[in-house]
Amino acid sequence: MSFTAPPFAPPHIEPSAKRVRVLFGGKYVVDTRHAKLVWEKPFYPTYFFSTSDLNPSYLRESSDNKERGTKVYDLVVGKREARDAVTVFTDQASDTKDLAGLLKINFAAADAWFEEDERVYVHPKDPYKRVDVLQSSRHVRIAVNGVELASTNRPRLLFETGLRVRTYMPLTDVRVELLRPSDTFTECPYKGVAAYYNVQLPNGDVHKDIVWYYRTPQPECGQMAGYVAFYDEKVDVWVDGEKQQ
Repeated sequence: MSFTAPPFAPPHIEPSAKRVRVLFGGKYVVDTRHAKLVWEKPFYPTYFFSTSDLNPSYLRESSDNKERGTKVYDLVVGKREARDAVTVFTDQASDTKDLAGLLKINFAAADAWFEEDERVYVHPKDPYKRVDVLQSSRHVRIAVNGVELASTNRPRLLFETGLRVRTYMPLTDVRVELLRPSDTFTECPYKGVAAYYNVQLPNGDVHKDIVWYYRTPQPECGQMAGYVAFYDEKVDVWVDGEKQQ
């Protein structure tokens, strides 16, 4: 039996077994059990829908219709509108012919997306991607400009397909007096919403957004609650006494 694994040559199209709903303006503008996962880019998918899954009364033709093989629409529900949020694929261009009869909604334009009854963030979860959080007894030490920020023998290591390993450390092993709350937030479909800290050294130097944490991580990463990670590329890291490059 042949098996194709990512990264895929786009567009790669697969049916999704999940019920998918898109919330906008207080209405589920899409509610379907026949969504498709489409890899427009090699490393993560986007949800596409049949044109019949979206009521045309929610569409208003946009002036931005310059790309052959597609038509762009604003998404409109009552007084709410999202400009250029919906792209409908026609069969008029060879590079999009596999997507003919489908549409996509800009993920960020919607108020919320749900797989079954679970909210998803940023983009659909990739069925070929795995995230593991493992307890470790490695000794990990973090410093910046010669100032130690953290030292622990009980890190939790996050292994995420295709990405570097991230080390999460309990706050009790971190110099929390050097942490200053940041206004930065990021989202991940696998881990949830991350908040950030800046680090202010004793000499007053501030290193922005080099620490992050998940206050309420997604269930598959629940072990990260109460732990923080340092941006390894911006700090000095030693693992079992060996400085990392």
